Amino acid sequence: MSYKLFILRRAQKELSKLPEDIYEKIKQEIFKLSQNPQPIGAKKLINREGWRIKIGNYRIIYEIDKDNQTITILHIGHRKDVYR
Repeated sequence: MSYKLFILRRAQKELSKLPEDIYEKIKQEIFKLSQNPQPIGAKKLINREGWRIKIGNYRIIYEIDKDNQTITILHIGHRKDVYR
């Protein structure tokens, strides 16, 4: 089952500002989400809607809509900044 990916403009800007090596790793993980929206290590957020996956010190925050089979990327950034 394949999910459609949507990346909010804010997340696109956050992604474009990352160092190139981190950018490539995160891009690969985002594409993997379309096949498996809850990979090993993904956690449901407690204080807000959504899920998160870790890539080193960086995080991808996203929401899953199982009814419409879509994944929306909300934030991408360093762990000290992304939860604000």
